[in-house]
Amino acid sequence: MPLRIAHIISIAYIFLFISCTLESVISGKKDYTDFPQEQELKAKTILLDTALFRYPFRLHIGDRKAVVLDLHGTDYFFHAFSYPDFRYLSSFGKRGDAPQDMLSAENCRWNGAFLWTLDANKSELTRFGFALSGDSLLRQEAVSLDRDILRALDFVMCEDSTFIIPDYSGDSRFCKVSKSGKLMYKFGAIPTVNEDALQNARPALAQAWRSFIDYNPRNGILAVATQLGEVLEIYNLKDSTHVVCMGPHGEPEFQVSGGYGIPTGIMGFSDVQVTERAIYAVFHGRSFKDIARDARNGINHPDGGQFIYVFSLAGKPLKKYVLDHYICGISVDESQGAIYATDVNEDEPIIEYHINGM
Repeated sequence: MPLRIAHIISIAYIFLFISCTLESVISGKKDYTDFPQEQELKAKTILLDTALFRYPFRLHIGDRKAVVLDLHGTDYFFHAFSYPDFRYLSSFGKRGDAPQDMLSAENCRWNGAFLWTLDANKSELTRFGFALSGDSLLRQEAVSLDRDILRALDFVMCEDSTFIIPDYSGDSRFCKVSKSGKLMYKFGAIPTVNEDALQNARPALAQAWRSFIDYNPRNGILAVATQLGEVLEIYNLKDSTHVVCMGPHGEPEFQVSGGYGIPTGIMGFSDVQVTERAIYAVFHGRSFKDIARDARNGINHPDGGQFIYVFSLAGKPLKKYVLDHYICGISVDESQGAIYATDVNEDEPIIEYHINGM
């Protein structure tokens, strides 16, 4: 089975586990139907001096470096480049069973000059730092996560060196985790209006609301974009406000079959980034019904989303970018007016878009 088809189908089997309590709390709900501005963007391909990738899922820029997460990397999960010229530096996060190897890689995050990675299969966060030469990364610290944290699939770092990790136990929306990996407390609730699911299908509901997250410590904004449906949540951790932005496709849709939650709606967002001025989110919008129908007919669509939605930090729709590529991950450099993205369908998968100021 091709990797990208397997990746899409695997979403249908992620909705298991769990039984706990869910609360339905919606504060500051905002429905949107469209964006006041729309712009088509044409990509520039970044030519790399080495071919490394199988499924370049994420791209994070920081400390004058760019790091690419290869979700299905054969030997290494992460590859570092200089920025902005994208000169190859080194690969790290060795795939394997040895104590310092990684079994899986879900994401990575910059924290100053350090880079943290998440291995869900080992329930471990690892801190890497660049050697004095600046060309290679060294493993400096490993944090084992509490057993009460159910399969961490994403994370962000806070100013006080703690972590926020999505909660799929059904208790709440997030886990606040200490720098030693201990669960401190949980917060947030799934903002669903599906009372039947709350009463009868809480485990599947929790997984159907799987989301990608990003946090900007400078403005205190935590953005949460659903993988299914069209929901963007905005938590302002400085003033404790919470806004739910819901688009035309609504909240994640699913049906329960044999204890599993099977998606029946659309592929939603695949990445989100909070900058100083706005929230950027990659949106797909393709229905699972159409994906399954076309797959039966031997038609395989490109993997990724062809839209980038831009919202204000308060959740106001600002702009929709229509792309000439299908992308998975983004890294926005507002100071340079650029969005870098990963296109897993191309042999040269790193592309650049130039944008106007918001």
